[in-house]
Amino acid sequence: MKILDSIKKNTILLLIITLIVLYVILKDDFFNIINILKNLDMKYILLAILFFFLSVSIKGYVNYKITNDKDKVSLMEAIKHNLIAQFFNGITPFSTGGQPMEVYMLTEHDIPVSKATNQTVQSFIFYQIALVICGILAVLYNITFHIFPKIKLLKHLILLGFFINTAVAVVLILISYSKVITKKIGDLVIKILKKLKIKINEEKIQKSFEEYYEGFQEIKSRRGLFVSGVVLNIASLLLLYIIPLLILYSMRDFYSINVLETLTASAYVYIIGAFVPIPGASGGIEYGFSQIYGNFIYFNKLSATLLIWRFITYFIGIITGAIIFNTEKKEKR
Repeated sequence: MKILDSIKKNTILLLIITLIVLYVILKDDFFNIINILKNLDMKYILLAILFFFLSVSIKGYVNYKITNDKDKVSLMEAIKHNLIAQFFNGITPFSTGGQPMEVYMLTEHDIPVSKATNQTVQSFIFYQIALVICGILAVLYNITFHIFPKIKLLKHLILLGFFINTAVAVVLILISYSKVITKKIGDLVIKILKKLKIKINEEKIQKSFEEYYEGFQEIKSRRGLFVSGVVLNIASLLLLYIIPLLILYSMRDFYSINVLETLTASAYVYIIGAFVPIPGASGGIEYGFSQIYGNFIYFNKLSATLLIWRFITYFIGIITGAIIFNTEKKEKR
């Protein structure tokens, strides 16, 4: 019941924030934005939706390879698990709901909790490293070509987001070296949280770090999986990153922004969104998108692009995941 109550509360919060964001986006030029949406070239929108599902499917395939037991979890089931995780990530702060749900779904296939947790940890490690690699490449490209000359307000947010994501990746790598280092990092995190007067379960935090350590030991013994896991996660991210360009193409705008600029801009948007503590990073990620892509796209098209991008990359995942989750729940009953 507590989980259901939490889902309801987060969903209501998400709806309220979404309505506020929609009002802010549409209030100044409603009819022109609607006119743009009515005249879209739908083949590019369908291609953007296909790219989204390909991105989800690639992550599902990585999880399928990590599980390494096709008799228990099929590729299609792994993809469905990833879509359900999208739903739970989308309605929880910092996208924290997906991992516990993935563990639970794996245990439903007779996989022990410890092994399911280990596999979920590996998946997160691959994703985090891929996110940081894409972020580093985006920063280097921007430093070289200065494609965001107008961005001032976002400078600190981008740096903070990049620092947080890089720090997480570095900590994960440090954890892999020894249990002693893992214990020390766990103690440090507990000490910081206590100083911030945040209520914590020390045993649970230390257990989480131990799980990450075990996950890395598994990765070390499967180096081919590590390389392919990171590469495939990069491919999954790039498919998401290119979606704004396809949306602009649907508006018959082929010149405002090129492929490399789109990939760089999207990497920055996702870096900012990674630390917004609201379900779906709502509000923060829209602000980041409008400020970053505002360097390339005019106001009407920018608002329309933002609306379509958010629907494809966020709401389609939530809706699809919710339908699959509720359908499977009914079937089990």
